[in-house]
Amino acid sequence: MYRPPNSSGFNPPLDVESTIRGLTQDFCTAFNTGNYDQVAALFASDGVLMLSHRESSQGTKGIERALRQYGDSGYQNLRFETTRVDYSGDMAIEIGRYTVSFDPGHRTVGDAGKFLRAWRRLGVWRIVGDSWSTGMPSGQEIKVGEDAKVA
Repeated sequence: MYRPPNSSGFNPPLDVESTIRGLTQDFCTAFNTGNYDQVAALFASDGVLMLSHRESSQGTKGIERALRQYGDSGYQNLRFETTRVDYSGDMAIEIGRYTVSFDPGHRTVGDAGKFLRAWRRLGVWRIVGDSWSTGMPSGQEIKVGEDAKVA
């Protein structure tokens, strides 16, 4: 999440789309390295996270707890692909696809779906709503490894 200044000492403002895309990659990096507090820090204090097949989580502490449970249960290798960013003033909407692997210890399977994320500029850009929608029916998984089985 730290972005060092450029060598000229002048930091021109990034355009909104580039900023949002960069923060989304920070989300993935922090999640995949187990830094759930850093992911939660990307959310507004009243932000909401809505993961497929799970209860909604609200507030940075609730979101950190939900992501920690998600990661501790075996989810890893989260990837977001942003396909669209629309913005006006201090609000932005990000749309895209995600993939995540799940390794419960004996086989690696995965999930793929779409996401919709609402951002608000509160001095810096913060997530106010984040919803992931799996593309897989409940109880069905995609094969990731050679020894994985499709449920």
